[in-house]
Amino acid sequence: MSFLSYLINGISLGSVYAIIALGYTMVYGIAKMLNFAHGDVIMVGGYAALTMMLNLNMNPFVAILVAIVVCTVLGICIETIAYRPLLGAASPLAVLITAIGVSYFLQNVVLLIFGSNPKSFQSAVTFGDLQLAGGGLVISDEAIVTIVSCVVIMVGLTLFISKTKAGQAMQAVSEDKGAARLMGINVNGTIALTFAIGSGLAAVAGILLLSSYPSLTPYTGSMPGIKAFVAAVFGGIGSIPGAFIGGILLGVIEILGRAYISSQLADAIVFAVLIIVLLVKPTGLLGKAVQEKV
Repeated sequence: MSFLSYLINGISLGSVYAIIALGYTMVYGIAKMLNFAHGDVIMVGGYAALTMMLNLNMNPFVAILVAIVVCTVLGICIETIAYRPLLGAASPLAVLITAIGVSYFLQNVVLLIFGSNPKSFQSAVTFGDLQLAGGGLVISDEAIVTIVSCVVIMVGLTLFISKTKAGQAMQAVSEDKGAARLMGINVNGTIALTFAIGSGLAAVAGILLLSSYPSLTPYTGSMPGIKAFVAAVFGGIGSIPGAFIGGILLGVIEILGRAYISSQLADAIVFAVLIIVLLVKPTGLLGKAVQEKV
């Protein structure tokens, strides 16, 4: 039963990576930007929920909704202030450097407000563990909620992109911004909406991550953000199903590597697998090669 337990824990962790990776893959697919401050939005969402629950004694579900709103507004502000002026930048390095600057800015603002000491994020929402095979296999309530949340988010986002007018506008902007603008689509508003959705999902992912790993610091989002970016590249950046598959596979590889090979080498194994996959298929598992017109 230990293998099944590790597998379920891997799927649970991978579900968190998949939700975070959605933010990366949507922003890159639509705006062609790499938002490396995305991981720090996770951290901000954790602090927002923690503040609401501990300092204001707010109901956990309401606190989670407040955290989602805070991160959504933060995502819009980041896009408007930091990234929008760079849409026509000659070099993509300008966006990359700005993203790193925004990341350090968020970390240091939270450091000044809350300090560097870890905060304990104990989930106040419990549903009871699921026991199977006569108690030989125990699935935590956090794992169940995380996996179900990931599936619901993935299905809902796919339907939103394919069925709604705003989703179709996103597809048009991702294909050709100039043509989309000529067709009357508000390109800046569509990109802002993309950042808003990705940041809101980052808040959800942060709370799900902290429910299983309850230590919160100003640097909590850094490594999960990097791993989620790896998951997005692994699955094929720009592809929503690719983000899901990449996140799940990454979580399973990390947990199984930690259990059967070495806990100290788990991260190295994850990145080694990424390198091997990209050597075999440079566009990722579900990515498509894009031919640039000269």
